[in-house]
Amino acid sequence: MNRTAVVALGGNAISPKNEKDTIANQFSNTRKSLQSVMNLVRQKYHLALTHGNGPQVGNALLRVELTIDKTPILPLGICVADTEGGMGYMIEQSLQNALIAARISREVVSIITQVVVSADDPSINNPSKFVGSWYSLTEIKELARRFGWQIKEDGDRGWRRVVPSPVPRRIINHRAIKHLVDLGTIVIAAGGGGIPVYVMNNGLYEGFDAVIDKDLAAAVLAHDIGAQELYILTETDSVKINFGKPNEQSIDLIHVPELKHLQQEGHFPPGSMGPKIRAAINFIGSGGERVIITSVEKAVESLHGDSGTTIVA
Repeated sequence: MNRTAVVALGGNAISPKNEKDTIANQFSNTRKSLQSVMNLVRQKYHLALTHGNGPQVGNALLRVELTIDKTPILPLGICVADTEGGMGYMIEQSLQNALIAARISREVVSIITQVVVSADDPSINNPSKFVGSWYSLTEIKELARRFGWQIKEDGDRGWRRVVPSPVPRRIINHRAIKHLVDLGTIVIAAGGGGIPVYVMNNGLYEGFDAVIDKDLAAAVLAHDIGAQELYILTETDSVKINFGKPNEQSIDLIHVPELKHLQQEGHFPPGSMGPKIRAAINFIGSGGERVIITSVEKAVESLHGDSGTTIVA
């Protein structure tokens, strides 16, 4: 039987921090990031792809805020859906062209994905995810009054809007995604963590302004479609302990109990490697076989065990 894998592309893999964020550059970076995906295609994996959207949704919010007195404000969920569509198109077309060049017949489809979260998730009462632009306290107080924003100071650059980051529970249309993946279609889904929705008392869905961590959502997607493997492609070549210190050390292969121990010792900060480690632990704890965390550049080597960090039960 064909093995099934989910590949999670970081938003910065498509929009690097040190590069002008044009659509042409995003297309170019997308094509580069798909080399590892094509490697899996050649090995006849069944695949679902997901991606980050931090830089892209930041640009979408900037456009909203620059025209705030001229056009209706867009909810954050709509911005996430917009970037799922735009980035899904870039990944879909780039992968289609790679398949054509390789003379491989596989269908590719993008799905705008809603992700269920709990209506009483603790993050809702203590939002901490920064979104949008930086403002002076005077400027943002007026915006917060007009639009009901919650705000916090973000370092030395000023004040920003904050939103909840609830834990993803399930992918609403996971059965449709699994059906397509099982047929051999490559599905792009849950981009940017997906659109957060909760289930009301009457059983209907309702969206709200929040941001789901894309790595945690990738783990849920992988579980919900029965994947055996999860690949998290990020900015670093491997998971490291004592990061940035003289005794920094890369991890090649690690088992979950040891990884949990390192997590408890504080080696994986919440704002960087922490969510990826949580995603790996969650996925393997729910029945997944292995997780590989590495950079886009080293991904092909990592698939053969020559680079990156491999996490197993």
